[in-house]
Amino acid sequence: MDPAGKVAIVTGGGGGIGGAIARELVARGARVVITDLDATTAAAVADALGDAATWTAGDASDAAHIDDAVALAESTFGPVSMYFANAGVGIGGGLDTPDDVWDLAFGVNLMGHVRAARRLVPDWVERGEGYFVSTASAAGLLTQLGNAPYSVTKHAAVGFAEWLSITHGDDGVRVSCLCPMGVDTGLLRPKGGVAEEGQQMMQRAVETAGAVLTPEQVARDVLDAVAAEDFLILPHPEVLEMYRHKGADYPRWLRGMRRFQRSLRT
Repeated sequence: MDPAGKVAIVTGGGGGIGGAIARELVARGARVVITDLDATTAAAVADALGDAATWTAGDASDAAHIDDAVALAESTFGPVSMYFANAGVGIGGGLDTPDDVWDLAFGVNLMGHVRAARRLVPDWVERGEGYFVSTASAAGLLTQLGNAPYSVTKHAAVGFAEWLSITHGDDGVRVSCLCPMGVDTGLLRPKGGVAEEGQQMMQRAVETAGAVLTPEQVARDVLDAVAAEDFLILPHPEVLEMYRHKGADYPRWLRGMRRFQRSLRT
């Protein structure tokens, strides 16, 4: 889909990948509503984009906030054609991760996508056109050492994107799923450093596995893939080969991941 003239919503748009996607969308002719928990960062990104963008603050997993963002888009620019479910959380560790952290991870990394699709897809089916972009992770195709909630919920996000594409692709709804490895954002490198052991493992694993890209590089890849209507968006092309190795010999892949984990602990 060509974003020129389209109306898009970008969650987690106050910085990182989301902010870069918002800027790239406007550069390619779209009008954008930016949502973020942080009103200050959302406003800063939108203000820098002028009349082509506006913003609202709230929880991307909350159905009422999604309704508000859609209403803002429609009243300001027109019907929403593109939704970038980009907001995500990366907190968590191993089996000692408390239930409230699991609930948060499922809420933002998965249910925010489900609730947005529930709100928008019926309208898109009626119009015969719409585009849903899910920001998952290479962790959703492979795994994430050191962080069970992140790995599990990103697998779930990939699974939902697959289901959405299969179920509504013939209705004109297009779906892409972004699965990068390391990107230089606050999710990978939080301000003030990473304190928890599991998050330290996560950061070491990501930085060791491949290049850490800029959000701007990833945003260009995302919009190029949307233009081509590609399902998997892989800013790190080597992820596809890793994924193929996993499927070809699961026991060997598991042994290799344990070996990689041991190397990070030494």
